[in-house]
Amino acid sequence: MKQTLFLREELASAWQGKDVFALLATQQGEIFRDKEGRRTLRFQLNGRSYFLKYHHGVGWAEIVKNLVQGRLPVISARNEWRAIKKLQQHGIDTMQLAAFGERGWNPARRTSFIVTDDLTDTMSLEDLGKQWQQPPSFKTKQYLIQHIARISKIMHESGLNHRDYYLCHFLLDNSFARTNLIDEDTRLFVIDLHRAQIRKKVPQRWKVKDLGALLFSAHEVPLTQRDYYRFMQAYSGLDLRDLLLTQGVFWHKVAQRAKALLAKWQR
Repeated sequence: MKQTLFLREELASAWQGKDVFALLATQQGEIFRDKEGRRTLRFQLNGRSYFLKYHHGVGWAEIVKNLVQGRLPVISARNEWRAIKKLQQHGIDTMQLAAFGERGWNPARRTSFIVTDDLTDTMSLEDLGKQWQQPPSFKTKQYLIQHIARISKIMHESGLNHRDYYLCHFLLDNSFARTNLIDEDTRLFVIDLHRAQIRKKVPQRWKVKDLGALLFSAHEVPLTQRDYYRFMQAYSGLDLRDLLLTQGVFWHKVAQRAKALLAKWQR
């Protein structure tokens, strides 16, 4: 049977001589998801906290359903493994890999897993936006907007599109919640990459989907038109005049995508 297995040193030591696939298939912990062939949970081992995503085979029915709906089925943790390594290669903060395994030829029954370090002492940007009773300082808001735009630009230029690109999948260093201060050293992590796609070049329609999802997820955050323009300029690298002249259609598509997602969410 075809098999790939990587274990970081401390996990290789802890699981030496064991069938890691069987072990993780029944791993206990705080469960976040258990459906559609994927189980996601947080577990503790030797005083450290980890996240596990275990894929136990989605079955042909789920694969066919996704293909009929025009979506690529996620059949393995390899997707997320590759995406994490891709972001790390381009200097984007994301999850730290601790283990990866995959075995089986049959795509409908393939088992796989990925283990990452638990990103402790962080908060999602979605939660941050909800708790802002007053708009943040100009410096803080400007930094976050430009930082998210730079991450989006680098990610897309590297050939990766996220496919679940929402504010809840950005984790901010939790020190901000205590100090209300943010600067160049404040880290922002991109997570939940199991559906990401990697190509030589991201097609425009997938850029629109990512950015439209991001804009939709910010619909409850108090942003101004200038804030949107700042993001667009940081993402495109153009001044506002050239941006509107050359990319107006693209950003209109992004706005329409966000509106469609908002209408669907409201229904």
